[in-house]
Amino acid sequence: MNKNIKSLLSVAVMALSLSTTSCTGDLDVTPINPNMNTKVLSYALFNKCYANLAMAGNSTGDSECDIDGLDGGTSGFIRQLWNSNELTTDEAICHWGDDGIRQYCYNTYDASHPMLNGLYARLTTGISYCNQYINECGAEDATKTAEIRFIRALEYYFLMDAFGNIPFATELTNPTRKTRAEMYEWLESELLEIEPEMSEAKAKNSSDAGYYRADKAAVWMLLSRLYLNAEVYTGTAQWSKAAEYAKKVIDSDYQLNTTGSGKWSAYQMLFMGDNGETSAAKEGIFRIGQDGSTTTSWAGTLFLMASTFDGNMHADVSGTYAKDATNGTGQTWGGNRARTDLINKFFPNNDAPNVSCTEMPEAAGDDRAIFDGKDRKLDNGDGCLGTFTDGFAVAKWINFKTDGSAGHNDTYPDTDFFLFRKAEAYLTYAEATARANGGTLTSEGVAAVNALRARAHAEQKAGYTLSELCDEWSREFYFEGLRRPTLIRFGRFGGNNNYNWSYKGGTKAGRNFSADKNIFAIPAEQVTSTITQNPGY
Repeated sequence: MNKNIKSLLSVAVMALSLSTTSCTGDLDVTPINPNMNTKVLSYALFNKCYANLAMAGNSTGDSECDIDGLDGGTSGFIRQLWNSNELTTDEAICHWGDDGIRQYCYNTYDASHPMLNGLYARLTTGISYCNQYINECGAEDATKTAEIRFIRALEYYFLMDAFGNIPFATELTNPTRKTRAEMYEWLESELLEIEPEMSEAKAKNSSDAGYYRADKAAVWMLLSRLYLNAEVYTGTAQWSKAAEYAKKVIDSDYQLNTTGSGKWSAYQMLFMGDNGETSAAKEGIFRIGQDGSTTTSWAGTLFLMASTFDGNMHADVSGTYAKDATNGTGQTWGGNRARTDLINKFFPNNDAPNVSCTEMPEAAGDDRAIFDGKDRKLDNGDGCLGTFTDGFAVAKWINFKTDGSAGHNDTYPDTDFFLFRKAEAYLTYAEATARANGGTLTSEGVAAVNALRARAHAEQKAGYTLSELCDEWSREFYFEGLRRPTLIRFGRFGGNNNYNWSYKGGTKAGRNFSADKNIFAIPAEQVTSTITQNPGY
């Protein structure tokens, strides 16, 4: 069997004979037609467990959505994770008036928030697929079963991180309730148990077997992220464990991409249409496959491109592509853009120039500053946030390829989403060792931060404070869906911390909001006698 997940994603959605809808309240799935053949094809169900992260449905453009009552174009995992972890923070803001957007941007979400319901449903549906595979096909192949247990743990991690107390089941039965601390304990045990069964940590590109499948390094990355946030989840810090597993990743075969291609920087290559084929591929540790022919989703990396571009931008630094190509997809929705606070992390003197995204990195002295300020205001505007040019645009995600070739499709991109990349291990190691060292970065931690800054051609320093490290997390990972838990860990999200950003809490100057908002509300329809609502909602 071809083990390349990208090529099998279409098989997963066509051949899976479950044809299911989700009963997300009890982590179960049931056939649409009770008389249909529900024999499980193990290879298709295996791929469906992966495909749930890449697509929202079983057909082109997320049609035949897996979840009753939700739009496939908006309910995909990447889009839902991004909205919840970026629009709520000092990085991203959106001028669309869609139901739920403003509540995210203003930190006023509650139990009726439609996007939180979508995130909850996407994760619990994915867990259901994994449970079915493990229970019905788990004896067939130890490595494949360990991978699906990893996918299930990953989805439980994001569910726990977002919602705190959550429904839990490892079989297709009614769930019990687990608190965050209980989920933390289960996740640690589960990941440590499956680690020996996973394939060896080996850097690959898309032509290599297993490129889209999780290996030991993916387990180490999730463990390091779990341990880094342990104090938030349980009240007890685990800095040494976070550093230990981050170091495993740093010492692994995976590689920080430091080689550019022509005029494309090494950093930009991580977010391009051939990031699975170039040297960038070996930085991605767990990748969600995107292909313009086989994974045609509106909610994957297309969302990250189309929602951040308008028709007046062009991200091609090579001069290869037609000027009407913009980001390589032909889709320019003009919605999400940078908050002023993100731009100021690259221009601390409030002197960001009004230049294009191809010129901004040089102006910033940092290859990571891929912003478009041409004919735009730095300020995010007033009132309803209804103008896309009120704020700099973000041109980080594109479908252009380093060799100038065209994508597989004029609309849907080939750009894979690196859910984990090796750079995260560098910052995790730096932060964990600093916190264990009384808040002072060690020499090894400084070297780890400087490795990322050297890759970006940014100034390297002899030392960094924890506050500077929090900003460095943003400079390296902005618009990748990681910011909300980072701010919470640094004590900069909910609560009386006076770390304010534009429109935080719904006022332009920013204001504190309740620490209860550090955990999202359980969607109202999911609150049962088993699952209780979180405090403050």
